Amino acid sequence: MQADRRTLLWVFAINAGFFMAESVAGWLARSMGLVADGLDMLADAFVYGLALAAIGKAVEHKRRVAHISGYIQLGLAMLGFAEVLRRTFLHEAMPEPLTMLVVSLCALSGNLVCLYLLRKAKGGEAHMQASWIFTSTDAKVNVGVMVAAGLVALTGTHWPDLVVGTVVFALVLRGAVRILRL
Repeated sequence: MQADRRTLLWVFAINAGFFMAESVAGWLARSMGLVADGLDMLADAFVYGLALAAIGKAVEHKRRVAHISGYIQLGLAMLGFAEVLRRTFLHEAMPEPLTMLVVSLCALSGNLVCLYLLRKAKGGEAHMQASWIFTSTDAKVNVGVMVAAGLVALTGTHWPDLVVGTVVFALVLRGAVRILRL
């Protein structure tokens, strides 16, 4: 129980920090992929906070916390899809691929640390399984944003960034569904 608490505190802090970094960098770089990943990190930080509250509680309480986490992710995915649609139909400036690449590489490093910390928890109780699912999804998202950065640089268009933003929110939606089925 104390090990879960310590692990969740660390992954909470990492996610909260990267939410701020990616959100600011995404806004400055005009990157939907970075903004999407930053918002996903915020939702994850909320989830880890809820999981911390579940430690030491009854199994049913932990299951409810996991479901709340899933609903948070579901709401984030819907908002994200709406923003991608808005950016698709409104003329947006080109995202900055170098910023996308560097910030995503840093975020990937943070997520790999989180996965290392959570490795023992992935087969545990529902709230810890949810934490593993969120973090493994985030690592995939980071790689996607790096690929989008390269494609933005190669094509000179914002379309790869919008596609990755859509994929990010699809992964978030998939993670939410997986958690709601726990």
